Amino acid sequence: MSEREDEKRSAADVVKPGHGETGAQSTTEAALEAGGQNIPAGPVGGRRELEVIDVRRGMFGVHGSGDTSGFGGLVATVAMPPAAERPYGSWFDEVVDILVELLEADGVDPDSAIEKVVVDRGELTIFLAREHLRRVAQWLRDDQDLRFELCMGVSGVHFPADVDRELHAVYHLISLTHSRQLRLEVAVADADPHVPTIVDIYPGNDWHERETWDLMGIVFDGHPSLARTAMPDDWVGHPQRKDYPLGGIPVEYKGGTIPPPDTRRSYS
Repeated sequence: MSEREDEKRSAADVVKPGHGETGAQSTTEAALEAGGQNIPAGPVGGRRELEVIDVRRGMFGVHGSGDTSGFGGLVATVAMPPAAERPYGSWFDEVVDILVELLEADGVDPDSAIEKVVVDRGELTIFLAREHLRRVAQWLRDDQDLRFELCMGVSGVHFPADVDRELHAVYHLISLTHSRQLRLEVAVADADPHVPTIVDIYPGNDWHERETWDLMGIVFDGHPSLARTAMPDDWVGHPQRKDYPLGGIPVEYKGGTIPPPDTRRSYS
């Protein structure tokens, strides 16, 4: 056996239950340690104080019903990256400075509109208060020094443990003029899942906002036709939320009934 193959086998033995030398990590300990690899990146040679909001077990972190995904042993740390410090680098400072200037000219306190600016893995994300989303989106599209003409749509993300900020609407914008891309993110509470529509600013968002409402439950106020896209009109709930049960939902189709997956067999 080669030295390389011997190293690979030794590493595999560490995470096998009942294998390896005394004092080796258990499977759960190894998984918890590996979960730390999923946290946002920090600066080269430095450390960042990350906001750990949850430790998720399983593929979706489901509770209260059988985990039919087959990934029940996964453990992942869920952490939010902190606000970046100036200078952000690249063209990021220029864009943020222009937005601050426009907000001030409009009589808005930038600190109340921009919750934080995150630079992580070379990408710029601007967290906004929802009441300022529309004006910032308009400026990003129309200002001659910004010109983010294209919005690739909106995605919903659910962080059940992020108290009062459980639902995040994430917008990906591209500037064809300046060859740049950035991300806008708006966080709202589960109990008040309302975000203003930007369909009149970026018409291509029409279907994306409908889909995000359908599957995640974020309500886009002012949308011209907020209706289901994937689920039946009378469906209860939003199945891509992380607290949505995996299995346990009976399905009836053309008079035939399919039992919930977690009642058909046992899952360990």
